[in-house]
Amino acid sequence: MPITRSLARPLALAAALLLVGSCGTKETAMTEPTPPATAPPTTPAAVPVVLASAIPVAHTPAGGYGATMPAPILAGCTEPLPAGVPDLRGLWKAVAVTVQGQPAPDHKAMGHVERIEQCGNRVVVTAGGVVHDMVCDGTEANGVHDVAEMDFATPITVVATFEQGVHTLRPVGIPGVEVTRRLEGAQLVWDYLGFTARLERLGPPDMTPPA
Repeated sequence: MPITRSLARPLALAAALLLVGSCGTKETAMTEPTPPATAPPTTPAAVPVVLASAIPVAHTPAGGYGATMPAPILAGCTEPLPAGVPDLRGLWKAVAVTVQGQPAPDHKAMGHVERIEQCGNRVVVTAGGVVHDMVCDGTEANGVHDVAEMDFATPITVVATFEQGVHTLRPVGIPGVEVTRRLEGAQLVWDYLGFTARLERLGPPDMTPPA
C-alpha cells in the first residue's frame, strides 16, 4: 500500500530520531572509561655495603683538633658489627668517677665527652683533642698509630681487641697497662689509668657535642 504524502513526513522524522538514538547509544558504549593498567611491582635496588676498610684511617690533627670535634669518620660505613661485638656507638658524657672504688666528684674526668664510632671491627674514639682510629683484631699493625692526649705529640701504638664484650686497649711497650670500655645496662664503663668513669649516652655519634 503506497505511503501518502501526509504519512511520509512523520515516518521520515521517526526514522531520523531512531538513527540518532542508536548513534548516541553506540557512542556511549565506545567512550566508557577503561580501568587504568596496573604497573608491575618494582623491586627496590640493592644498597651496596660500604666496608670499614674502604674508609681512610683518621689521625689527630697537628696540635689536636681544638674545641670542636671533627666530623664523624665512619658516617658512610654500612658494614654490620661482627657477632658478639657490643654496640658502643654514641656520644657519651661522664656522669660519675671513682678512684680506688671511692667517689671522686671533683675528678678531671667528670664531664668528659667522647664520641665512639663503630663499623665492622673498626672503632674510632674521638675525645680530648685526639682521634684514635683502630681495627680491633689484636694486631699491632692495625691498632692505633697516633699521638697521646697529654701533648698531642708523643707517638703511641696501641693494640685493640674485643674480649668477651669488652673493648680493650693495650699500649705497646707498657706491659700490664689496659684501658677498657664495656656496657653495663645503659651506661658505658671506662676503666682508665687510676680511675673508673661511668658515662651516659647523649645521642648518636653524628649529633653535635654540647658546648
